[in-house]
Amino acid sequence: MSTLRTKKVVKYVVPAMLSNVCFFLFTIVDGVFVGNGVGTNGLGAVNLVMPFTMLVQALFMLINIGGVTILAVRLGRGDTEGANHVFRNGIIFLVIVSAILCFTGTVLVGPVCTMLGANETFHQLCVDYLFWYSLFIIPSGLSVGMQNYCRNDGSPGLVGIAVIISTVCNIFGDWLLIFPFSMGTKGAAIATGVSQTIAFFIMLTHFIRKKGVLRFGRTKPDRKLLSDIIVHGLPEGIGQLAAPVMTLCMNLVLVNVVGDIGVNSFSIISYVASFTVAVFFGTSEGLQPLFGQSYGAKNVKDLKFFFKVGILTNFLGSIMVSGLIILFSRQICTLFGADQATLEYTLNVMPLYSWGFVVMAFNVMISTYLYSTERSIQAIVINFLRSIIVSSAVILLLPQIFGADVIWLTFGIYEAVILVIAFVMLRYSERNGIVFKEKV
Repeated sequence: MSTLRTKKVVKYVVPAMLSNVCFFLFTIVDGVFVGNGVGTNGLGAVNLVMPFTMLVQALFMLINIGGVTILAVRLGRGDTEGANHVFRNGIIFLVIVSAILCFTGTVLVGPVCTMLGANETFHQLCVDYLFWYSLFIIPSGLSVGMQNYCRNDGSPGLVGIAVIISTVCNIFGDWLLIFPFSMGTKGAAIATGVSQTIAFFIMLTHFIRKKGVLRFGRTKPDRKLLSDIIVHGLPEGIGQLAAPVMTLCMNLVLVNVVGDIGVNSFSIISYVASFTVAVFFGTSEGLQPLFGQSYGAKNVKDLKFFFKVGILTNFLGSIMVSGLIILFSRQICTLFGADQATLEYTLNVMPLYSWGFVVMAFNVMISTYLYSTERSIQAIVINFLRSIIVSSAVILLLPQIFGADVIWLTFGIYEAVILVIAFVMLRYSERNGIVFKEKV
């Protein structure tokens, strides 16, 4: 039985982790080419836009994770018709939200960049990137959605293939548009959008060829189901807000306390962080179908096994990645084309920031385990505190009390506070064992 469980973990987690790492490589590759082809200010501009792009991803995750969480439980019960109803409504909801975000990022691009804190140094570079990024939001949203539904419909390998191919296309597109065509930050955004569109069409073949049980077809919009999708997706959606809220708060503090060099340094650290987070979220996204299907089948042993594997994987991964970041920090800064001043400053602050990844690894897995097993309220509370309340309070207040140097420690501090809260809530929710709900 343990061998079968291990095979399931490998089947789902490895492709999810690989695809997630490749997905976040989009951002990192953009940073490498922008830093070397546009300059350090171009890198800072893309970082200033990150809260918007991260908000977009958070909303995508809210809708998609909410849908697949319900879908996985229904598949675990053998309810194919109910699973298809969730799939079709989830796609409709995703397209509507993507269209609203596309409008906001194109028509209102100037005011949005100003609101994100772009001063005269960065504003036009921000506008160029955000406008072209937003034009591709609908296919990008569908690409993210198809990844989650394909993974739950038994094709995690296809998701990995699609993301790898799109990542290669993104690397080539960045080189082509930034260097030979000299399109600057807009070239990076176009390359990312086109690559995401390619990934969407690759994953679409899963449904066209009818490889699983999910099918496109006519369906009635179900308001009750949409509200359930929001409730089930809120933990992950709020959790994803941690990055844009933290980035926005850090940028505001750095602009006022440290200056442009702080923003440019944090842009490099943000790219490194996005890669690290990819490992943690890859593990949790890979285990989400296994959590949901085990919960639907009321299999406590499998649930416990998959949770322990997730915790161990994220812990070891966080230790390894944090160590590599500290060990190769100079090479990383050079890779992004940092000027000498930014490089030296980043080398000093990166170790202060990196230890927080180890703590965050636990928080991500606990949250996924809770919302996948119908404990959305607990997961929402944890992620709301982590993403909005505790993170913003720590980042905005501690530098006022202890000075500028503590800025780089705030990430690890608020993650540690949340870990204590998450552990207490997890233990309390299972004091009498796991409760299985009859209707999902």
